Amino acid sequence: MIIDFRSDTITKPSKEMLQFMLDAEVGDDVFGEDPTVNKLQSIAAKMFGKEAAIFCPSGTMTNQIAINVHTQPGDEVICHEFSHIHKYEGGGMAKNSGVSPKFLTGNSGRIKASDINDCINPDDVHFPNTTLVSIEDTMNKGGGIYYDFQEIKKISAVCKANNLALHLDGARVFNALTETKINSQDYGQQFDSISICLSKGLGAPVGSLLLGDSDFIKKATRVRKSFGGGMRQAGFLAAAGIYALENNIAQLKEDHKRAKIVGEIIQSIPWVESIYPIYTNIVIASINPELGEKKALEILENKGVLAVPFGKNLIRFVTHLDLDENHIEMFSTKMNSFNI
Repeated sequence: MIIDFRSDTITKPSKEMLQFMLDAEVGDDVFGEDPTVNKLQSIAAKMFGKEAAIFCPSGTMTNQIAINVHTQPGDEVICHEFSHIHKYEGGGMAKNSGVSPKFLTGNSGRIKASDINDCINPDDVHFPNTTLVSIEDTMNKGGGIYYDFQEIKKISAVCKANNLALHLDGARVFNALTETKINSQDYGQQFDSISICLSKGLGAPVGSLLLGDSDFIKKATRVRKSFGGGMRQAGFLAAAGIYALENNIAQLKEDHKRAKIVGEIIQSIPWVESIYPIYTNIVIASINPELGEKKALEILENKGVLAVPFGKNLIRFVTHLDLDENHIEMFSTKMNSFNI
């Protein structure tokens, strides 16, 4: 049995989800005529108290569309140095929108309101215009850590006071809300735009949504088209998203419980030096430098366990919908063999 911890994106649609997809009513979404896409967009927007939403193939696209709408070429975006929009989106900020990042550091990948003021450029021709702040919740490179809602409200207040847009990369926002139990509409009102992913943790095969007010989404629709993101009978995919939002959010708490068990199992491996604190469904293991992450991954793969490198001497494990108790028990058995 292969136990795949590489990501919560590797899940396959359940039989129930597949049937829901097959039963979907579809139309041409570029003409705005796909009823299932329209329904998904409406559901997601209402969840976070927004006026509208747009369905896209990926979270990278929703993030990049948001950046493009909020900024002009030459502008500057405040974000953490570990943020997905910087590290894992192919240089999209520069390539797609002609903007540059200004980095904040520390705090496990999270931004503090108190640090933002120092990063806002003065109204001086020598400096780019600061127009956007982006945060990530949960924070992938921070080990799935989530924001304190009071800090988010402070960040939102700083942005409003300085006429800056605030974007949320909420690829795993439902993992965060599962732990904080903050009302999603109260949460959503802090942001000018929100990206949510349906294929991370929630089990949908494809898709992310970008949320905002009606004018923002109208502009986003034009940008999506120019980015090549206009889909036609996309309702089959949107149906998977509806099923995911209606059925799979509650499952996330089980993923979080299993992540803690996985962390305990990994901690017993002789060449694992430490485990990062576990907040949601991400487990990061620090590997003995004499072995290194590449060799450690080879050893794990030989035992039928898949994970991913996450930096020098670091490996990431992610729990997800397709891992059940049997997988965790089998993983424990495989890892116990290191101690024999």
